[in-house]
Amino acid sequence: DVTNGVEGTRPPPGTPYPLRVTQRFPRVALPPDNPLTIEGVQLGERLFHEKRLSKNNERSCASCHDAARALADGESRRVSSGVDGLRGRRNAMPLFNLAWKKAFFWDGRSPNLRHQVLQPIEDPLEMGASLDAVLAMLRGDASYGEMFAAAFGRPEITVDTLAKALEQFLHAQISQEAKFDRAARGEASLTPMEQRGLELFVTEHDPARQLFGADCFHCHGGNLFTNHAFLNNGLDLESGDRGRAEVTGRAADAGKFAVPSLRNVAVTAPYMHDGRMATLEEVIEHYDHGVKRSANLDPNLAKHPASGLGLSPEDKEALVAFLRSLTDDRFLEASHDES
Repeated sequence: DVTNGVEGTRPPPGTPYPLRVTQRFPRVALPPDNPLTIEGVQLGERLFHEKRLSKNNERSCASCHDAARALADGESRRVSSGVDGLRGRRNAMPLFNLAWKKAFFWDGRSPNLRHQVLQPIEDPLEMGASLDAVLAMLRGDASYGEMFAAAFGRPEITVDTLAKALEQFLHAQISQEAKFDRAARGEASLTPMEQRGLELFVTEHDPARQLFGADCFHCHGGNLFTNHAFLNNGLDLESGDRGRAEVTGRAADAGKFAVPSLRNVAVTAPYMHDGRMATLEEVIEHYDHGVKRSANLDPNLAKHPASGLGLSPEDKEALVAFLRSLTDDRFLEASHDES
């Protein structure tokens, strides 16, 4: 069920990284100018945990992206805390299966991962440093010079190699071994409640055709459990955070945010771009009968009856059970240094 699913790479300076991707996922096309190597992933992991990338030497990428929570915020904060206790605007997203994403952050303002990884370093509400200061620190540490040389074939440390190392580490974070996956391979069985939740998840809600599902699959379908779109999911009639519209300038994009993957969703609370919902039960209540019908509401939600889905308590419980079957314990327990 597993292959080396990488296209378009060239021989790297270091040791090729054994990235293994299930055939049930779409084929992956990593950047041809930054193939994964063991040395590059190890360097990226160290940088990910390096607190000296922040202005006060107290915050790292890992401060808001905890491995035990699928690289989401380990303290379950609604919005993440940065240098000097400053709070950001949005909830920290989990970081896995990023090789399939085409735009990053809740509003999609970064076009690729290499661009994205540098933004938190300089963001005054996150790590608050300057890239010049970060490069000077790295260049002054001989151990980093050795690691950059091993990863990229030369000891020079630049913004480009810094970004490439972090990109390699994050591209290596693949979550694909949940109970759901094992059941798909015939190695495990979903419980009757989990199976009922799956049925609800993939069934339309169309009373005219006697279909009474939860209709989740339009936005969260496929084995990645996201369509990678930016959609308005009816949180507010008028959102104080304009989301995607801040990037595009289009009024039609107001209140639209990235559709997150539902893999590992049981461990990545709180939910929504602003962390307003603390539990999966709250999320399901929202989609059942709490959707606000703004002009930009996603059509797949707007087509539901104004009264809501009317899911029974048992069906809501089944949906939660199914969502919990998407937790990848192997991913959560891994050291993320697979060399």
